Amino acid sequence: MVYCGKPSRGCQMCRTRRIKCDETKPTCNQCAKSRRQCPGYKDEFDLVFRNETQATERRARKANKKALSKAGKLDGEGSEGSFALNPAVAKDVVKSPMQQAIIPALNVPVETQASCHFVSNFVLMPRQGSTRGFMDFLVPMIKSEGPESHLQHAFNACSMALINNRSASRNRFADKALNEYTQALMGTNQALRDPEQQKTDSTLAAVLLLGLFENITAKQIGMLAWGSHIEGAIQLVKQRGRKQLRTKNGLMLFVAVRTQMIIHTLTTGKAPIMGVEWWLTDAIKDQSAGDCQRIMIKTGELRAEVTRLMNSMVRSPENVEIMLNMIRRCQTVDQEAVNWMRNVPEHWHWKTVAWEDNVPNGDYSKAEVYPGRVDVYRDFYIASVWNMTRTARLILASLIVRSAAWVCAPIDFRTTPEYATASRTCMDTITDIIASVPYHLGWHLNKPHIVQRANLGQFACGEEDALKSLAGYFLTWPLSCVMGQDYTTDNQRAWTVGRLRYIGNDLGVKYAHILADLQIRIPSMMIRRDGLMASPYGAAHNFEKLTSARTTAPTPGYTMNPLQQREAMHKEQFEQSRADLLAKAAGPMTSHETQWVAQSWLTLPERSSSIPTAPHC
Repeated sequence: MVYCGKPSRGCQMCRTRRIKCDETKPTCNQCAKSRRQCPGYKDEFDLVFRNETQATERRARKANKKALSKAGKLDGEGSEGSFALNPAVAKDVVKSPMQQAIIPALNVPVETQASCHFVSNFVLMPRQGSTRGFMDFLVPMIKSEGPESHLQHAFNACSMALINNRSASRNRFADKALNEYTQALMGTNQALRDPEQQKTDSTLAAVLLLGLFENITAKQIGMLAWGSHIEGAIQLVKQRGRKQLRTKNGLMLFVAVRTQMIIHTLTTGKAPIMGVEWWLTDAIKDQSAGDCQRIMIKTGELRAEVTRLMNSMVRSPENVEIMLNMIRRCQTVDQEAVNWMRNVPEHWHWKTVAWEDNVPNGDYSKAEVYPGRVDVYRDFYIASVWNMTRTARLILASLIVRSAAWVCAPIDFRTTPEYATASRTCMDTITDIIASVPYHLGWHLNKPHIVQRANLGQFACGEEDALKSLAGYFLTWPLSCVMGQDYTTDNQRAWTVGRLRYIGNDLGVKYAHILADLQIRIPSMMIRRDGLMASPYGAAHNFEKLTSARTTAPTPGYTMNPLQQREAMHKEQFEQSRADLLAKAAGPMTSHETQWVAQSWLTLPERSSSIPTAPHC
């Protein structure tokens, strides 16, 4: 396969006109100035894997003409002016273009293309002198495993799913991806039944890949299975114990599971198992990133505790003091996040390189940059850690406001000083996250006059100065948090939804589509949810009286006593309010997937669960 030079990323019109394209999306400015219709850009994958058949045929025809000309001259040397070919010579010389091809056309199997595409988009290698990476344990681990191993099938499933999500593939490889996923699932389940196999690195890596497959495909089965895969990985890490940290692969797998565990606990409201120190002791690859994850784990613990208290406590002087203490604890962790931002190393600092004033055509959903500043970072791993800390601050602010609303009820929580402080913090944090998005999504790659030698990171293969699916994958969580904030403006929300759509359509991370359909508003919906879950007995201090009322005989003519009737009415009201809240959070394009995500984010109980009707003892 010959090297044909660096492929042009310009639009087809500019390439045909042989002029430099500014590569502005969705349409370039060169076409707009000349009032031509811009046909758009080629798929990133097609730029790397180009079909050389036609070029080979052209070279063959050229070589054929030269051979014919040379043969004619040789045959005509004996008679002046004669260029007739000798039939014997013509028989050997005249061949079809493909027969004359010096280098035959390269036919790369789709499995190989898929593997290269996945590795070049998701396997981030550590830079020299750094330990930061993502899935960098995969390449050496797959080489050591057999071609029919459950890890290989899990890798194949992710690869085929990612290449299937490209617009040019037209969903041709969905069946192959699902077949590989099924084989990986069967092999992994079989390994989990073996006490020795379940503790191996390959089994844990396969479980992580299965979870990634769910996010890439975002099918109905995937949305319900993602959480179970992550919870399974957490249990495997727990069983493997501290000795897993002694090997390089073991440590990398542990850090990968820890990252997924943090996102899982924050989205579901479940408390992290084992506590902060168990997850961090002797397992820090990068001190700055480790300090960020410490803040995130503490945030997950606080969210789970606030939700537990909201579900169980009744109003009393003692419980009011407990909620005030929760506010102070959240403020303490938030201050840790502020200190982290102030004290990160110099090379972790971001830099503002541009300021955008306008949105093309006034359509925020299609704009590459939101009006305001544009920040760049050393690499998008650092940018993603910054955004993790920022999302922690957003969550902590919502917990503070929720707790303040519980304390001051029935007074409007928006009159509290906690709400005023949270508003300022969240609006500034939202601005910071939005300013980082263009860098994540490759805005700087076509701006060499603004950003010198900036790239997204070092990947296992492929071009470095190209947009990566991993960058979009890291962005889904911060963008969804921004989209769901009460403090986000309508224009900011429209732009954020557009970026999530772009990640789903162009980068192949379909989970972003589900997040874009959500209509969650935090903390207002959480406060409403807290009101739905509150005990109906605001003054239920006399537990004995409450218990005796529950066992009283039914009223004549009724099947339930007065207390039971009241509980039934409350349950019916709760179910109706719960359904309304869930429908509003899931948005107008209601689907099973969006309902599942909305229910997880709002930590709503299953419909079959009982409604708390008495304080916990």
